[in-house]
Amino acid sequence: MEIRQLRYLVAIAEHGAVSKAAEKVFVAQSALSYQLAQLEAELGVPLFLRTRRGVELTEPGRAFLAHAVAILRQVEDARASVRSADDAPAGKVVFGIPHSISQALALPLLQTVRLRLPQVELELTEELTGNLTRQLRSGLLNLAVLFDDGEAAEFQHQALVTERLSLIGLPPVGRTRPPAGITLRKALAQPLILPAAPHGVRPVIESVARQRGYPAPRVVADISSISILRTALLAGMGQTLLPVMPLQADIAAGRLQAVPVGSPVLTRKVLLCAPRHIPLSGAASAVARLTVQLAHDLCAQGQWLAAQPVLPLKGPFVP
Repeated sequence: MEIRQLRYLVAIAEHGAVSKAAEKVFVAQSALSYQLAQLEAELGVPLFLRTRRGVELTEPGRAFLAHAVAILRQVEDARASVRSADDAPAGKVVFGIPHSISQALALPLLQTVRLRLPQVELELTEELTGNLTRQLRSGLLNLAVLFDDGEAAEFQHQALVTERLSLIGLPPVGRTRPPAGITLRKALAQPLILPAAPHGVRPVIESVARQRGYPAPRVVADISSISILRTALLAGMGQTLLPVMPLQADIAAGRLQAVPVGSPVLTRKVLLCAPRHIPLSGAASAVARLTVQLAHDLCAQGQWLAAQPVLPLKGPFVP
């Protein structure tokens, strides 16, 4: 198996045709077809189905493609690490962020990386936490923000912030200001719209309910998209348990109401994670250090609402 064969595989998958892929990688179509046949013979399975419209990945092909992309990214990371000086990290960093963290972190991170790490190409991808975990495990992501739901031990990880959860929904008719708080037991009894298990806050909520001996959350809809969740909340379909940041614009405008959950206080811990088995490139290490400091700064400046930084800042990414 050769690196060029992996590049050819990715090019064919991207373009859906051997001829177009050959043009992309600047080799003759016959040479590319021969290398693909050699790779399929080594693996013992067909990677593509030939159709009138071109080629399509087989099930084994889709599985192998993810590994090929991860390997090629690691090769590029290795090259960038030896080419860039310690004081000027360079290269591409693929960073995964859950939907419910984007409002707090995505834009500040993009802006800060552009300002402080001008030679780093940051690619942000927004996904469900379950998808982020799989992509981080396979090496498709260099870094990802995940939640402390008991599954982070397989990764290098450092806590960033702790967010308090609130019961969020339409404000009651006639009420001028939201109540100071609501107990967790009462919040769990409301008609709730939550991310589908095992994504987002769902594992945290269900774990605390079990520990306290409370009934399971009264879930009326599983919605893992923040934009669709927002639409459902504004339509009065139910309420949700989330930090305030993803819905802050609607809360500030009075379209939604947030009531902090107490007795006990319901929180989630936000972690920065990286694969244990894949060394971080210089660029990824620099982005990780910057992310830890940025999360602290956003809390200190009051821009990451209902969040507290996890101190000290030292950890795997900030020695």
